[in-house]
Amino acid sequence: MILQAKNKFTLQEFLNLPPGEGDTTYELVDGQIIAKMSPKFHHSKLTRTFIQIFEEWGQELGEIYPEWSITLTRRKLDWVPTPDLLYIFNERLPANWDENEACPVPPDLVIEIISPGQTFGQMTAKAKDYLNAGVLGVWVVDSQARSITVFYPDAALQTYMGEEVFADSLFPGLEFTALKVFQMAKIPISS
Repeated sequence: MILQAKNKFTLQEFLNLPPGEGDTTYELVDGQIIAKMSPKFHHSKLTRTFIQIFEEWGQELGEIYPEWSITLTRRKLDWVPTPDLLYIFNERLPANWDENEACPVPPDLVIEIISPGQTFGQMTAKAKDYLNAGVLGVWVVDSQARSITVFYPDAALQTYMGEEVFADSLFPGLEFTALKVFQMAKIPISS
């Protein structure tokens, strides 16, 4: 859904808008305000699982946040996406930063979980936009394919499935398999 109150919104106009109705989250894309799809049960279970994985790996190194908007630039226009999860190392976000607003710097990692109605192609394009905006890595999680695809600005994408061990150079010592993620999330094979 796109809000059509006016033709284009500036970053400041978007940031000054009152919160959405109910549980609706909005993103600023090409000057348009677009409602983000509301997460479903499996999506929420995967979100919880990734939070658990990162907190067990190294909470003292940085923080993982669900549904926190980021102020970025996309194709020379202000862009405010709201990724499903973002991870940011402590040194990227000032230690004294405590504002109740969008993340002011590109995070180290964005995790997007494909929702019903979204395609892998759409998420691939969004991953490239994140990388072009300064995000260091993007993981796209596909609950139908039971896969995690990793995007970097300087390397070919790589898809992990089954029991293939996932290791990311951004996060030394963090290892898991796609199978383990979906088992931890308690998402059955037949869904």
